[in-house]
Amino acid sequence: MTTSGPLLYARSRALPRTVAALAATAALAVWAAHGLDAYLDPDRRVPVIALAPLFAGAVIGTSLYTASDELDRTAVRPWWRRRLIHLLALTALAAALLPWAVLGHPSFFGPPAMIRNILGCTGLTATAAVLLGARLSWLPVFGYVSAVYLGASALHGATVPLWAWLVQPAGERDAWVVALVAFGVGGVTYVLRGARAEGARD
Repeated sequence: MTTSGPLLYARSRALPRTVAALAATAALAVWAAHGLDAYLDPDRRVPVIALAPLFAGAVIGTSLYTASDELDRTAVRPWWRRRLIHLLALTALAAALLPWAVLGHPSFFGPPAMIRNILGCTGLTATAAVLLGARLSWLPVFGYVSAVYLGASALHGATVPLWAWLVQPAGERDAWVVALVAFGVGGVTYVLRGARAEGARD
């Protein structure tokens, strides 16, 4: 296989700009964590582990743009492999960069919590890309993260880790289950169907 196919795919999805945006998101997360003196108190990392994965997920979601879903479906070589590599590579990059903002105290809100939230947010944006299109994929996740971040601290109960997994400590098992399910469902749905074409009508 020549490199023209992968290069054309990367350019059509603006992957160089996506990688640059993820790097910028990681740098901003490091700066924010330092400004909050998060290294002194793990609880101060909650805004970082909630908002940085939101931005990373939004960046990844908008890169899932499909110019023509009909063209993807009728291509000689199946596109699901490229979509799989695309999603996994960007998710892995975000998971490698963002935890640098919250090094230390892994049992609270350290790198494991950041990675969990990256997986969950990316899965949600992938699902939204299939349903709404890549350009709007950030919108439902933004609404969810905003609601959880603003309201979770005032509520208590056994089900809170299930719907407010984003702001749970890294050791909360139920939060991991929900995030992994979100990533799995979103990833499989996107890989099999691709993002909804912009302007598509039911």
